[in-house]
Amino acid sequence: MELRLLSDQGQESVGVNASDLIFSRAYNAALIHQIVVAYQANARSGNRAQKDRQQVKHTTRKPWRQKGTGRARAGMSSSPLWRGGGRIFPSSPEENFSQKVNKKMFRAGICTILSQLVRESRLLVIEDIKIEAPKTKLLLTKFRAMGLQSVLMITHVIDENLYLASRNIPYVAVIEPRYADPLSLIYFKKVLITKTAVMQIEELLS
Repeated sequence: MELRLLSDQGQESVGVNASDLIFSRAYNAALIHQIVVAYQANARSGNRAQKDRQQVKHTTRKPWRQKGTGRARAGMSSSPLWRGGGRIFPSSPEENFSQKVNKKMFRAGICTILSQLVRESRLLVIEDIKIEAPKTKLLLTKFRAMGLQSVLMITHVIDENLYLASRNIPYVAVIEPRYADPLSLIYFKKVLITKTAVMQIEELLS
């Protein structure tokens, strides 16, 4: 299949040939949902802690006698049923939220996302993108010419001028093909890939 090739001025030229297995895969909503949820879960850290009935500050004195009061039996004020008591299953910092995703499934999910981006005309290819100096204004001028605002740039080599010029722009990110993740591909409105990066993506996902 052919991908849209843009110039620095936003003009389309002859398309770029790409693999159908990567950029023309059938849509699979369940697979995309699974790898996105797993990616977010694996980035989550166990940074919360709660106390059980042994850790809360309390007295071991029996609140009232066992019989004759008309109230329910109570042995200790640290009971999880009581206000200020311990939790039955408390959260701990050692809690593990990670989810396992097979490599084959992850690659298939990335291919599905890329294919859907092509169908929605959100994936664009450019010969190369370079700026003469690390100036945000220069990069914004290029984006305006191409009609881009929220964009994920995937380039084969991250140029220092490009990185420095882009890091202060909201809704713009510059990454290499090996760091392309499902969340970023979905989040940005447009994905701009250099021609060489397309070949690298095909090597990584084939």
